[in-house]
Amino acid sequence: MIKDFDVHPIQAGILRELLFVTSAGFGQLNKKKISTDLFSFHIRQLANWKLLTKIDTKYSLTAKGKEFANRFDTEENEVEKQAKVAVLIVVSKRIGSKRLYLLQQRLKQPYYGFWGFVTGKLKWGETILEGARRELIEETDLDGEFKIAGIKHKMDYDQEGNILEDKYFWVISVTQIKGELVADFEGGKNVWMTRREIEERADLFDGVLESLDMAMGDKFEMSEQKYKVGGY
Repeated sequence: MIKDFDVHPIQAGILRELLFVTSAGFGQLNKKKISTDLFSFHIRQLANWKLLTKIDTKYSLTAKGKEFANRFDTEENEVEKQAKVAVLIVVSKRIGSKRLYLLQQRLKQPYYGFWGFVTGKLKWGETILEGARRELIEETDLDGEFKIAGIKHKMDYDQEGNILEDKYFWVISVTQIKGELVADFEGGKNVWMTRREIEERADLFDGVLESLDMAMGDKFEMSEQKYKVGGY
């Protein structure tokens, strides 16, 4: 996965120029006539990051550089901030007449102490179900039968209206549970709860019950909500 580099404005300008050509020489890239030593330093830095390569006298973007530069706002010369893509996993099981759901208390910042379902970011090159299975095993030691139930676009704002988080969650239902639950892990703890116990909690993430209903529904659903949050 391409990490976000701390790109200097001169480096941003070089990447922008190479975004619109197949290759370019030193003089073509240095349109602002920056000193040769300084401009060469920034060229070398981009090469060290493997964002560009030099063949003969011409520079061009590498595959890594193309992916990185393609996320540029070419007017502002900065990498555009984009929504994150993650999985939200609703694990359920039946014990006698009761259906239980696996809730997780977050014991790290932000949202320290809040309760919700198991979530995690998808990794580069990972399918939805591969990511969901990896996250569930990492945080609970459980496995099971996975089903994609829907998509949830969740945007969190502070009380002044500034956006804090913007995430797309693939909502996953997991049944036919296998394995022994790990109750405590670094950054949280896992607890089985009934729906009523979930409803009675005051420290839930926004939209937990909506996610539960989506996961347990019979058809694929999509939701999009904006929330004003506290406790961030």
